[in-house]
Amino acid sequence: MKIDDKTVDKIASLSKLSFSGEQKEAIKSDMNKMLNFMSKLEEVDTEDVDSLIHMTEEVNVLRADDAISDITQKEALKNAPKKDSTYFKIPKVLTK
Repeated sequence: MKIDDKTVDKIASLSKLSFSGEQKEAIKSDMNKMLNFMSKLEEVDTEDVDSLIHMTEEVNVLRADDAISDITQKEALKNAPKKDSTYFKIPKVLTK
């Protein structure tokens, strides 16, 4: 497969980019180099190679999720701009 001006224009349109004459030639050249590089993979024999499902055999080790209350309700409400006994007061956000 070769990248031509029509393909560059289509990709530029999809990505909301525009290229002038020199830029378009440079982009076309770079894209063709990428395709040539990727075509090297066709030369590799992958007949007896299993599909890769995971990159490593590592397993995530997660800590236990323990709820810890570091601040009391009274301390949390101490600096609130508006409060009502044990709750924060905020402006009404829903209307009927």
